[in-house]
Amino acid sequence: MIAHLRGRIFDKQPNRILVDVNGVGYDVAVPLSTFYGLGDAGAEIALRIHTHVREDALLLFGFATRLEQELFERLISVSGIGPKVALAVLSGIEPGDLITAIQRGDLARLTAIPGVGKKTSERIVLELKDRLPRVEHAPVPEGGVAEPSAMKDDVLSALMNLGYHRPLAEKAVDAAIKVKAGDFEQTLRQALRELAR
Repeated sequence: MIAHLRGRIFDKQPNRILVDVNGVGYDVAVPLSTFYGLGDAGAEIALRIHTHVREDALLLFGFATRLEQELFERLISVSGIGPKVALAVLSGIEPGDLITAIQRGDLARLTAIPGVGKKTSERIVLELKDRLPRVEHAPVPEGGVAEPSAMKDDVLSALMNLGYHRPLAEKAVDAAIKVKAGDFEQTLRQALRELAR
């Protein structure tokens, strides 16, 4: 069972990175909360790994923090939630906000996440309310500012890959840029906040 990977980023896309460990490439699915803190291609990386074994595949899910991994593993323990939905949940809401939403039973906040309907939200609250990990706040990574048009296209593409419809995603990106012009990760984070409203 693979539990940890340390190597270099070979390729990086929202929700997916390729980690080169001594010449062997590992395809790792990651939530956006982990993606935000990654360096560029060639940067050193260390990830906590959840290995998911199916009859037809061996899938790796990577996390920057113990909290993200614990939340992922608790989410997949909920009936009807598989790894892809759990990853979408962690990509659609910050870990601390997810814990708060579950503790408060905030179904509206949970159903705002793509791929999470009312019944799934109710199951998450019911099954996880008393089994949540403690929250540890991590510092927000700093980064450079990208060109506005290129960054807008990148953020729009990331939102559409997460399952948001283009018109809704475009409005969120425009609002995010007006509120908080910054690098890709900051703009994407703000766009997700806009979509959650």
